[in-house]
Amino acid sequence: MFKELGNLASLLRHAQQFSGKMEAVNSRLKSERVTSNTGGGMVEVEVNGLGEILRVTIDPVLVEKGEREMIEDLLPGAINQAVTKARQLHLEAMSSLTEGLPMPALSDIMAKMTGSRPDDADEQ
Repeated sequence: MFKELGNLASLLRHAQQFSGKMEAVNSRLKSERVTSNTGGGMVEVEVNGLGEILRVTIDPVLVEKGEREMIEDLLPGAINQAVTKARQLHLEAMSSLTEGLPMPALSDIMAKMTGSRPDDADEQ
């Protein structure tokens, strides 16, 4: 019985350490920035490492010419590319955070969360 209590105490200590590390990772990701653009730079989107959109820049020429449809076409592409980059940052941060933990299916789980294959990072 005492052995189980020792294991539980150890598990709780590890959980507290992991929680603290997770907060630090989230804080770092919140300050990291990635950008993406479409239409040859006519639309640019900046997001942080958590995937929060921080800034959208639209070329004034598009607005002046009333190119609403083009803007509507370019925005989703730029947003999706930027969010994909942010997910990759998040995946890398989580991988470094969980390094050494016995979690054999972690790369598969993270790949599903980010929409990439586990070995995509090796190909880049």
